[in-house]
Order: sequence, then structure tokens, then C-alpha cells
Amino acid sequence: MQPPKAKKTDKILEIHGDRRVDSYFWMNERENPEVLKYLEEENAYCDFVMKDTQELQNELFEEMKARYKKDDESLPYFFNEYWYFVKYQDNNEYPIFSRKHLTLENPEEIILDVNILAEGKQFFEVGSVAVSPNNELATFSSDHVGRRIYNIQIKNVITGEILPDQIPNTTGKAVWANDNQHVFYIRKDKNLRAFQVYRHKIGTDSSEDVLVFDEKNEAFDVNIFKTKSLEYIFIASSSTISDEHRFIPAADVFAEWKVVKQRADGLEYSVEHFEDEFYIITNADGATNFKLVKTKVGNCGIENWEDVIPHRENILLEGFEIFKNYLVLEERNQGLLQIRIIETHSGESYYIPFSDPTYTAYIGLNLEFDTEKLRYGYTSMTRPSATLEFDMKEKTSKILKQQEVLGGKFFQENYISERIWAPARDGKKIPVSLVYHKNTVKSAETPLLLYGYGSYGHTVDASFSNVRLSLLDRGFIYAIAHIRGGEYLGRDWYEDGKMLHKKNTFFDFIDAAKYLFTENYTSPKHLYAMGGSAGGLLMGAVMNFEPELFNGIVAQVPFVDVVTTMLDDTIPLTTGEYDEWGNPNQKKYYDYMKSYSPYDNIEQKRYPNILITTGLHDSQVQYWEPAKWTAKLRDLKTDSNILIFKTDMSSGHGGASGRFESLKEDALEYAFLLKLERK
Repeated sequence: MQPPKAKKTDKILEIHGDRRVDSYFWMNERENPEVLKYLEEENAYCDFVMKDTQELQNELFEEMKARYKKDDESLPYFFNEYWYFVKYQDNNEYPIFSRKHLTLENPEEIILDVNILAEGKQFFEVGSVAVSPNNELATFSSDHVGRRIYNIQIKNVITGEILPDQIPNTTGKAVWANDNQHVFYIRKDKNLRAFQVYRHKIGTDSSEDVLVFDEKNEAFDVNIFKTKSLEYIFIASSSTISDEHRFIPAADVFAEWKVVKQRADGLEYSVEHFEDEFYIITNADGATNFKLVKTKVGNCGIENWEDVIPHRENILLEGFEIFKNYLVLEERNQGLLQIRIIETHSGESYYIPFSDPTYTAYIGLNLEFDTEKLRYGYTSMTRPSATLEFDMKEKTSKILKQQEVLGGKFFQENYISERIWAPARDGKKIPVSLVYHKNTVKSAETPLLLYGYGSYGHTVDASFSNVRLSLLDRGFIYAIAHIRGGEYLGRDWYEDGKMLHKKNTFFDFIDAAKYLFTENYTSPKHLYAMGGSAGGLLMGAVMNFEPELFNGIVAQVPFVDVVTTMLDDTIPLTTGEYDEWGNPNQKKYYDYMKSYSPYDNIEQKRYPNILITTGLHDSQVQYWEPAKWTAKLRDLKTDSNILIFKTDMSSGHGGASGRFESLKEDALEYAFLLKLERK
């Protein structure tokens, strides 16, 4: 079977006196039968190339599935007279949202069985479930195509009746007012930007809903939330580099919305409430790594912000939780997140001790103010995820629930994790987290999968993966390069990997890979790379810069046509991302973007083996980016290496819905890597 050959129809794209020719521009015609035909041909070719791995894919799928509990239940949490939990039953793909009144011994009340709602649908995802303050009603939202456009409905939890209310085209989130009669929600515009907040009265048609906030600036998205105290409802309007928060009392839906601090370029802040004060994380006054301030609710102008935790040059303040007698902070120091407890009356502070060389820790769900118990999460590359309870008075921890790994083959002591520091070409040190089976010998013949992301300040921490065991048990080393563009080493680590510094992200990944060779972890013949979305951009860029560095690349939903996408303000996530990538309508950003854009820099040369994946309904990275990239690579590459492209015709950016169905995608990717190792 020959690989598909897409037709070429030259489209001239010209700006700043520069002329680009895009022969595959036509692929953005979503309804064009030729587009769908091409995607189906690529799917058939992918199946053909991977046919010899079908037995392996089935083996991997069953192996991965066997590690999960068929009957599983989340750790219950108590809120407003009820214990809430989410559970899975048998081989069902979807969750059941449930509760029990006052004690866990009382009968279970099912709020929502998603398996029933998803019957007969190829894709189904619940965005959120929210119960009214009087515990009688619940909002729930659903997406049927993976486009992340949700329809909100309302269910009477007492009678089981689903009310006639239908609220379309939303982000999926709903926030109840304290009167049990109104909910606030957010609508999306034609570019899928969250831009308007509406108030809906239960029992009325959504056409009668009241617009309470309209974000006109296309660089800003909106969010809505209720404070932990349940006393205030907030609208947050945010761009990449600035925030603005407005609020009303949750008990008065008709109140005038008050602004905490009006937006200003470069000013970021987020707000929580306790007693008569707002607590605010902010970068005001040059606090690059953020600081914590507080201010009176009735007089919250920035001139009244009082430092609680001052800015520190070497510690990134990521989050906080307020209790009656304690303040808990999430602080990142040298890449590792630490949880710091401060006794508010005495000022005494200390850190919860963690022992792994690289790990993930975070403050969990803590809904009570008057308690000495803190719930937090912890996992490492060798330690399954756990929710723990820390007694802030006694300074003791206990595990409340730990992820179970079934199948009888996982023993934590069989795996080794470490963190190394790779030198970058400009003198920086790049942290790399690794995990491997204790029987795996590091050598030039050892296969290694290097993962990276490096955008939006998103930090990829070292955590456990059930699925990854299938690679580790077959002799692979797995590594995460904590490259610039993320915030692993603080805010400057992010700033130094965006806009006109974006190439640092790619060079960090390349330099980390080369250091793995130097330290005898692997060699180019056995090195593989993986990344998704903006991490797919990373894959495309490093492949152009260093095509001989990797034996194989897995690019998941990759953002690869950077220049054309960022010039098209009708595409979701374009104008709102100028502060991340730059605005190519300005020549300096256009020239810089064009110098690394994967699609624009494909050349007639050898490339590694490549697996590319996408979803037809992807709302973040449109399907045509990887489709065009594949077609152009096929046309220009001079090697005979594998190039396959798989489109999920029924899903979006997050892949298949359902807890087991998505494992088939993992099985395909791992089978691709193992096939290359066996060549």
C-alpha cells in the first residue's frame, strides 16, 4: 500500500513583503469531501503500516486496562450536609456522581450517571456538575463532539427529573447563587473564546438570560467562581499577562459588580476570601515570582494591599489555602513544589517533608475553614498518586487513598527515579526527571522516551503513570525535560521561553537530549521524543533543527502551522495568544515565528520516523495543521522512514472519551515506539 498523496493547490500568503506558498491550504475546508477522504486515506495507511503490531496493540491495551480497578471510587469529601464522591463500575467507561447525607453509612443518592447519558454516542464528556445550596438541584454540562462547547442542563436531584432548561454554547461551568434560583455561566464566541457571563433563572428559557458581563477585548477570556467562604461570586477576566476581578455577594444576584483592581498591562492577580478580607496572589510592584497580600473587602484598592508573604527572588509562589488558624502555601524552589504551613497566630512555619528526588505535590480539596486537617496530593515517578491528610497541629500525615495498580506486576521498589541537570548552550542548567526499571542498564543501546512541553508557563511535574509501566517493563527509560517556557524554575524560566525567546524552548530540549548521550543513558538510534499541542510544536521544531537526533517522534495534536494560524484571527486561541507567541502582524514577530514554525521550515532532507495524531473536532489545534504538515513532509522528506497520521474522527483535543477507550491511543503510540526498537 502506497502512502496517500494529497493534491497540491498553491495558495499565496503575503505580508510584510514576504511571500509564502501553501500548497495544502485547502485542507482547512472542514466540510470538503476531499478533506475527509484524505484523512480517511491517512487512517487506512496508518492501519496498514501498523498492521504487524495489532497483536501488540491489543496486548498493550489489555495490559494497561488490567491495571485499573473496574470498580473504583474517589475519596469522599463533605460539603453542605453531604458526602460527595465519584465512582466507576464494572467495565463502564463513564463516571457516576453520587452523594450520601450526613454519614457514609446512609443510602447512596445518584446525582448523575454519565453512562446512561452517553449511551449510543461516539463521544461524550461531562464538563462539570454543581449542586444548589439547598441540595435539591444540580447543573450538569455535556459535550458530544469534543469541541469543548458545552450544553448546560438542570436536574432535580430529589425527584430525578431533568428540567426543560437548556443553555447551549457554554464553557460548561455553572455557579449557583445562594438563592437557589439563579446560576451564572459563560458563553463562547464564534472563535470559542469565553467572553460573556450570563445570569439564568431556573425554569425560564435561556433566551431570557441576562448578560452581566461582556469582555470586549479579544485578548481576554473570562471565568467565574464562588469563593471558599461561599459569600462572593467572582468574574475573572484574564489575558496571558494581566487579570481583572469583579465580584458581588453570592446572596444578592442583582448587586452591582465591583472591581478589585482594574486591569493593567503586566499586572496579574487572583483572589480568595476569608472573614472580612480578600487574600490576593499578585506580581504587583515587580514581584516576578508573586507575593501574597490581603486587603479589606470594602476597601480593596491596590493602595490598601498589605503584604502577607513578600516576594522572594528564588521561590515561586504558586498557590495558597486559608484556614482559621493556618495559612498553607504552595512554593516552588529549584523546580520542586513544597507545601509550607504557617500557624497564623504564632507565625511558626515549616514544610511537609518529601523524600523522592523528583515528584509532584499539591494542595487538595479543602472546603472547611475551621479545621486542623489539610488534604494534599503527592505522587512521584515511582509512587502512585495518593491523597493524604496532614494534621497541622500534630505535624503528622496519613494516607487517605492511594491509587491502586492492579495486574500483580507492579512493585514500587522495582523502579528507580532520578533528576539530573543538563547544560544548555547558553550556560543555563535544564532539569530532567527520569524513571526506569531497576533491571534496565543505561547504555548506548537503551531505548529512551523524552517528553517535553515548554509553553504557557505550564509546568510538567514528575508524576506516576499506570500506562507508562508498559514501556518501563520493556526496557525503556522515560524522561521529562523541564525546559524553558514552563515555570519549573520560576517565572523567569517561563519568560525566557516565550515570544522572541521561544527558541530557548527547542534548544533546551535538544541540549537535554544530547546530554543524555554524554551520560550514556541512550544514543540517537534509540532516542524517541513525544509532545502534544504546544509540545507538538516542540516536536516539529526540534525535528527541523536536528533531524538526526531522534529515531522516532510522536507528535500529538501538534500546533505546527504557527505563522498562518497566528495571522488568522478567526481561529480559536489566536488573538488571545499574542502575548505568548507574539503578533505576526508586526514584522519582528512574523520573522521570528517564521524562522521556527515547523510547517514553514520543512526541507528536502531526512527526517526521523514519525507518528502524528489529531482529532477532527479539535478546538485548540485545528485538525488541518497536522494534516497539512503530514502532506508536506510526505512531499519533501528524502528518507524511507515511517510517517503515519491518525485522525480520531469523533473526538477533539483531548482524544477519545471514556476511561478505557483512550488507552487505545496510548497502545498505538507505544506499539509505534516498540516497532521501531525491533526494526
